[in-house]
Amino acid sequence: MEFTLSTADLELQQRTREFIAQKIIPLESDPRHGAHGPDESLRQELIELAREAGLLTPHASVEMGGLGLSHRQKAIVFEEAGYSRLGPTAMNIHAPDEGNIHLMEMIASEEHKERWLRPQVQGKIRSCFAMTEPAPGAGADPSMLQTTAVRDGDDFVINGRKWYITGAYGATYVIIMAKLEDGSATMFLSDMNQPGIELVRHMDAMDNCFTGGHAVIDFKDLRVPASQVLGELGRGFRYAQVRLAPARLTHCMRWLGQARRAHDVATEYARTREAFGRVLGKHEGVGFMLADNDMDLQTSRLHVWHTAWVLDQGEAGNFESSRAKVVCSEAQWRVVDRCVQILGGQGVTGETPVMRIFMDMRSFRIYDGPSEVHRWSLARKILSAAGAV
Repeated sequence: MEFTLSTADLELQQRTREFIAQKIIPLESDPRHGAHGPDESLRQELIELAREAGLLTPHASVEMGGLGLSHRQKAIVFEEAGYSRLGPTAMNIHAPDEGNIHLMEMIASEEHKERWLRPQVQGKIRSCFAMTEPAPGAGADPSMLQTTAVRDGDDFVINGRKWYITGAYGATYVIIMAKLEDGSATMFLSDMNQPGIELVRHMDAMDNCFTGGHAVIDFKDLRVPASQVLGELGRGFRYAQVRLAPARLTHCMRWLGQARRAHDVATEYARTREAFGRVLGKHEGVGFMLADNDMDLQTSRLHVWHTAWVLDQGEAGNFESSRAKVVCSEAQWRVVDRCVQILGGQGVTGETPVMRIFMDMRSFRIYDGPSEVHRWSLARKILSAAGAV
């Protein structure tokens, strides 16, 4: 592996860092950012700023209008974007759109790409990904999928309830995971304004960094033409891995930026705030926390870079992305938790961005597979490789 950044990569990193610092961070207190994320007018303003800076949707292919970044280049840019909670929204690399853009580029037909993907890359529309269901449906165990798709002539009729669907409010189209009559899973594409799609309610959540928040959606006799099957029938779970392996990693990249932001705020506070006759950072209890932060940040970065390198070699990277998801989500959480402790009262109030980072980041250990599920999956693969029965 090569960890040295090229001149071009360093320039892109610096350009992104300056863009976030000069254009995006000043908008973090904008009142248009509410309990369910930035509203559409704020999102459009942010999108235009990124477009002007030449940093809009950088992970998309050049053919689609992006910069065609490698996974390693994404690791550089996404960390810088993540330094502000609005950065991923501005650059059109936020969840779930970032993962959906990757999936559509890999799987969708040319017709689907022109209809939905190209305007999405341009920042004109958003999407959502409807897979998670309330009990007894699919959650950490996708095989428990309850939403059904029954063939009726040239259409499929979809019924089921999805929940914790990020970005559903305001999305133009949805990717729906449903099971066919033979029990196999398939992905379907539908415009969100179709009869048969009901946005039931917003779900109140600890985080509010995702545009559109999280929603409960009902599909009631939704008719989807067979021409809007995404990819091939029965390959939904395989396509989910195409989407999830890179998506787990890009979460690690973005949250690394937020953890670094929290650490920078806490370091400045520890450098200047005095208690018991000296600045906080000179007390071992605080200094050691800063040292532990540095180690956790570097551990996260190394896992991100290694997994990005694996993906850039054309490998599936499922094992590596699972491992990175656990290591990064837990290490970055420790960083932010220590920062709250260092800041004391300022850490649990809105006086600094750290409280908000703390609240936004907690769910990272749950979505795209809880840490426990990834550990279980990793253990199975380790035992299999060792020849265990």
